[in-house]
Amino acid sequence: MNLKFTKYQATGNDFILIDNRDGKIILSQQQIVQLCDRKFGIGADGLILIEPSDVAPFNVNYYNSDGSQSLCGNGSRAAVSFAASLTLLKDKTSFIAYDGLHDAELMPSGIVRLRMNDTNAVDASREDLFANTGSPHVIRFVNNIQDYPVFEEGKKVRYNDAYKPGGTNVNFVELQDNNALFVRTYERGVENETLSCGTGVTAAALAASTKGYTSPIQIKTLGGELSVTFKKGVNGEFTDIYLIGPAQKVFEGEIVLP
Repeated sequence: MNLKFTKYQATGNDFILIDNRDGKIILSQQQIVQLCDRKFGIGADGLILIEPSDVAPFNVNYYNSDGSQSLCGNGSRAAVSFAASLTLLKDKTSFIAYDGLHDAELMPSGIVRLRMNDTNAVDASREDLFANTGSPHVIRFVNNIQDYPVFEEGKKVRYNDAYKPGGTNVNFVELQDNNALFVRTYERGVENETLSCGTGVTAAALAASTKGYTSPIQIKTLGGELSVTFKKGVNGEFTDIYLIGPAQKVFEGEIVLP
């Protein structure tokens, strides 16, 4: 089977995008893992199928590199850019993702503004904070983030009994001046640090509001810069959450599936 694909990156988070509007492509978990493998496949943090939807212009079917499914904020931004290349939208659109309906806007500059679903107050009952932004995220505030052992510490928390059975993503956040953050993320499903995580930086921004930070929050990652805007309610709930940043086509190709 010959499979056509397009490779995208969104602040260093990279994805395989596939047009499956005709529904003919059915991939096994093993095939998804192989395609995302950086030595034996195309290589990516995740794979996205653009598929038909009965309630929106399209469906974003996202898989992590281990074949598991979740919401991916950066992947959704890449999917919007890819969908525009398929003439599924001009500027504003909506789509169905793992956690439901999302609105999005593609700016002329290539910046994608993605509306995230509303979420409850940040859980500050433990030393590490927790927020669910479509995917579960632990947030730990640290100093000197450049030298922080993200992989080692992230792996410990990701498999901690407190977050079983599904586990959690883990974000390490350095508070910076001028309402800014530096975020590094250990991603569940990738099982490693990624250059950027959209749901992770969103969770970090919401958690930073407990430290007095206010919307909009500028966020630096190893893969580039993002911004998050939101409204915070009197009971700590969050609405009108937007993840904003670039998404870029890298290349396209065709691969033979066994």
